[in-house]
Amino acid sequence: MPEPADISTDTFGHRVRRARERNGQTRAVLGGLVGRSAAWVKAIENGRLQVPRLPLLLHLADVLGVRDLADLTGDDRVTAASATKGAHAALPAVSAALTDYRLSSAGEVPQSADELSRRVTHAWAVWHGSGQHRSRVAEVLPNLLADAQHSARALDGADRRRALIALAETYHLAQLYLSFQPAPELVMLTGDRAMAAAQDADSPRAMAAAAWYMNHVFRDAGERHEARVDLAMKAADLLRPGHAPEDLARWGMLHLAAALSYAKVGRRGDAERFWERADDAARRLGDGYTHPYLIFGRDMVDAYAVTMRADLVQPGAAVQAANAVTVDNMPSATRRSFHEIEMARAYALRGEKVAVLHLLKRAFAHSPETIRYNLFAQATLRETPDTGVVRDDLRYLRSQLGITG
Repeated sequence: MPEPADISTDTFGHRVRRARERNGQTRAVLGGLVGRSAAWVKAIENGRLQVPRLPLLLHLADVLGVRDLADLTGDDRVTAASATKGAHAALPAVSAALTDYRLSSAGEVPQSADELSRRVTHAWAVWHGSGQHRSRVAEVLPNLLADAQHSARALDGADRRRALIALAETYHLAQLYLSFQPAPELVMLTGDRAMAAAQDADSPRAMAAAAWYMNHVFRDAGERHEARVDLAMKAADLLRPGHAPEDLARWGMLHLAAALSYAKVGRRGDAERFWERADDAARRLGDGYTHPYLIFGRDMVDAYAVTMRADLVQPGAAVQAANAVTVDNMPSATRRSFHEIEMARAYALRGEKVAVLHLLKRAFAHSPETIRYNLFAQATLRETPDTGVVRDDLRYLRSQLGITG
């Protein structure tokens, strides 16, 4: 028998249900991802349970892909940013660079495509090479955006296409910087501009990278998994994975995106099928291959197996995958930190708090700015009781991140 509709469509429970259904998640999947039952989710949605405490609310928002807690609570004063030490200090400068239209540049010589590509490569090295990646990349991003935009307008022919590819990559960096910041509209803007620049360059490889990052935008915007998978597969079809490692890496990455999209909605068979294609691409590339800025390779595919199993709410398989992962060889401090946090999430599904805190401490050592803006990590550090063998690690991380229990 169908359930009666809520009298009000402006309740916390209704917003949770709307976000869950938009994502294509069942109550059992959502409940499993936050360590609760399907009955608990039903009680939340029907209004029998009220808004949970902040740590669980943060966890719920993260699983639902909701970056602004006001979208769930209806209270603009309650934001994810307030729970993760607020906005990064350089956000106003980066935001201004994205919204500053330089309509006149008469007499200004555009930077060459070669020099622009060199600067973009350097910016990616800055992003991946430091545990303070947001702070460091923010120092170069505003000027790089302005110069890339100007060169993409002013150059001609092949040089213009190369400048457009560099511009797309610069927008990717801006999108990564803006992740978990209180500026969701700018995340969508950078994703869309990156895809537009890639299309203007008529570069299948650039479009493939843009599709990978747009998958993250779609997820955060609550787009259904069908849209995410469709975009990834359309971009993959433009590549020639049998001809060049560069194409094969991007092809594998897009199949990994599809696997993660299906895992988010509990479709195990589809998630495993697409992950196997990504796994095959990594195998064909060889153990020594890692893409220089997308970081696709053997280690990344193995690490995302942890995310996939955790999203499918398979605690045993998630921990088994975590035990098989080695992140220390990844040439990216922020990716090492992110995957350590995902491994902690796997152990959290089994309630193994000692392992969770140990992995979060490792994640902090790799990249303090990654864990500072991660909602799962923040929620865990708030809700874990300050007792027993985890006390010292918990107090250390809370102190370093400015978190009160």
